[in-house]
Amino acid sequence: MPGDDGGGFFGEREAARYDELTADMFDPAVVAPTVDLLAELTAGGRALELGIGTGRIALPLAERGVSVAGIDSSEPMVARLREKPGAEDIDVAIGDFSTTRVDGEFALVYLVFNTIFNLKTQDAQVGCFQNAADHLAPGSVFVIENGVPDLQRLPFGDSIRVIGAARDRFSFDIYDVVTQKLTSQHFFLDGERVTSWPVEGRYVWPSELDLMARLAGLTLRDRWAGWNREPFTSVSEKHISVWEKGRADA
Repeated sequence: MPGDDGGGFFGEREAARYDELTADMFDPAVVAPTVDLLAELTAGGRALELGIGTGRIALPLAERGVSVAGIDSSEPMVARLREKPGAEDIDVAIGDFSTTRVDGEFALVYLVFNTIFNLKTQDAQVGCFQNAADHLAPGSVFVIENGVPDLQRLPFGDSIRVIGAARDRFSFDIYDVVTQKLTSQHFFLDGERVTSWPVEGRYVWPSELDLMARLAGLTLRDRWAGWNREPFTSVSEKHISVWEKGRADA
């Protein structure tokens, strides 16, 4: 299930089960390398999470001594965050993270778990980069974790890819290569009851994100296939990209 942001999908029903349904993403083996790298990139400064959700990354990052703030459009998701220990130290603004501003400058702005997907238009995604750049101090960085579209794994002319199947759940993605619309369909089985959780967004390529970054005055500094700095290759399923805001004296 992509994304941590509200984005029109993460309402009360979704927020109530979000942590449960994405339990694998809360595994310390997943969270620890993410937090390690983000803490390193803050270099002692403040961090801003776009699509902070229920605090999967923000809370452990704050536990590391980093001052963390967030933006999220889903009040129910943020309400779940507020129920957790340590949340009182995190300031969260409710709003669209492509346009909403918070006070101050940050050493790091970050967006994880495919959350830029939740912005459904190219204009909104471009706006996200500009908003991130506007929050960054010179020399600071914007980090995105995002999946690489699976189109090369589809037979020519096909548009549906199964992304998960288990005894109690089934998920697949539907790609529209004309509009770059991506619909993720998630079905959960509870006895004889089937619950559908559709998520709609816009898939985006790393090279397109690089252009969005350039428009916002950011330059690609690093790109890896994972949080442990694995090399990014033509068959990588996701990327961790780091763009830097130019220094005023550069």
